Amino acid sequence: MLQIQDIAKQEGQTVTLNGWVESKRTGGKVAFVTLRDGSGFVECIFSLESVGEETLENAKRLTQESSVQITGKVVLNEKQEFGTEIHATGLKIYQIAAEYPISRKEHGVDFLMNNRHLWLRSRRQWAVLRIRNRVKFAIHQFFQENGFVQTDAPLLTGNACEGTTTLFETEYYEKDVAYLSQSGQLYAEAIAMALGKVYTFGPTFRAERSSTPRHLSEFWMIEPEMAFYDLEMDMELIEAFVKYIVNAVYADCKTELAILERDTILFENINKPFPRITYSDAVKIIQGKMTWNGRNAIDTLRTQLAKVEADLQAKNAEIAETENLLEKGGISKGQVNYFQNKIDRLKVEARKLEDKSKEIPEWIEASLSFPDGEDFGSPQEKALTSLFDTPVMVYKWPRAIKAFYMKRYKDDPEFVKGVDLLAPEGFGEIVGGSERETDLQILVDAINHHNLPMEAFEWYLDLRRFGSVPHAGFGLGFERVVMWLTGVSHIRETIPFPRYYGRLFP
Repeated sequence: MLQIQDIAKQEGQTVTLNGWVESKRTGGKVAFVTLRDGSGFVECIFSLESVGEETLENAKRLTQESSVQITGKVVLNEKQEFGTEIHATGLKIYQIAAEYPISRKEHGVDFLMNNRHLWLRSRRQWAVLRIRNRVKFAIHQFFQENGFVQTDAPLLTGNACEGTTTLFETEYYEKDVAYLSQSGQLYAEAIAMALGKVYTFGPTFRAERSSTPRHLSEFWMIEPEMAFYDLEMDMELIEAFVKYIVNAVYADCKTELAILERDTILFENINKPFPRITYSDAVKIIQGKMTWNGRNAIDTLRTQLAKVEADLQAKNAEIAETENLLEKGGISKGQVNYFQNKIDRLKVEARKLEDKSKEIPEWIEASLSFPDGEDFGSPQEKALTSLFDTPVMVYKWPRAIKAFYMKRYKDDPEFVKGVDLLAPEGFGEIVGGSERETDLQILVDAINHHNLPMEAFEWYLDLRRFGSVPHAGFGLGFERVVMWLTGVSHIRETIPFPRYYGRLFP
């Protein structure tokens, strides 16, 4: 069955396409129907001369999301959004859809999430999910091309990876308690001792009562684990991996990025070396006490604030000017619709700028007062990444704020060989990794320090008793990467049916 994404190769040929009506415009002797089929979009032109009166009238009565089969000739047209159009010669109607609840007007978040099963059909969500697909494929390509074995960790576990405070608990038959896995890492370590270089790719669960734009209760993680790797090798792999994914999306998702109006500066800069900064230096940069390449993070945020305020003022002036045109009257119905849509769009953009004008001062205040030794929050990540146009690696973290399994520095045991990769443009952490602790007694002490049940980790400690080797790994939050690459403002748009605090349906 021919798909829209392939019709450019059929120039001048008559083709048959199945799909749904995205939109429709009609005139006296013509109807313009935009068809979508999951692979792309194309405008189909029904003229009285080409299809006759009956078919033209049937085309005119099509509603949004009606399902149809359209036959017609493929014509290249550079003026069309996707470069081609169909000059229709036939129409088969599968169903005339009822009035569609999601229109072109702006809808509230709750409304869209309650109708997520339908919202998925919009161009924006189509583009996000196709990029999600390309990222997933690129992940498997990278690891398979580099000698890794894909493997699987259990979703039901008897122990926590990083503590039990954010675990979903369930009864496991009559006697035991099980948890939905928050990470496959510990199991990947065991499999790496058998296969050398492995990766898991599956769903994970965290019971955080958070509804921030970067948190989900159910999300996917990629967790490679490599025997005989140290932290330096781990960081080299992270950088190569992320560059591979970003380049794949940029090469193959031009249409999707255009629909999302994604700024491509990120993609153009991705092949630069990723800066590497110790946690201690990162704190000084965040606090404004240390510059990077002559730039100060606090001053950069203040410059951003000034630009946001200027842009907001310009948007409000444009809104007022357009509203005045409407009030004067004397314009056609088409112009009224055009100007009203423009006002609606400008108001959305103005609200985003207004929110940012309130947020940036909060980021500045939180960064100036940030105490050394604590984990970074969103304000600190935004302050640090404001200095970079590529992802930046922060390594050598305080032991007190990192997981029990991270290896300590021998000459500085209060710090561990961990690394976080922070994405630019304010998207924050997308990768967390480390060299793993190999000293059995240090691990036993760490498990006790975190008040974790020792019996649940005996199998894990066996990995240090029998053939222990230096090893390292990392975890990449799949939805966070999709969020970063697509530029969407909330992680809920990066997964078909998001699960987060307060959301279980549809």
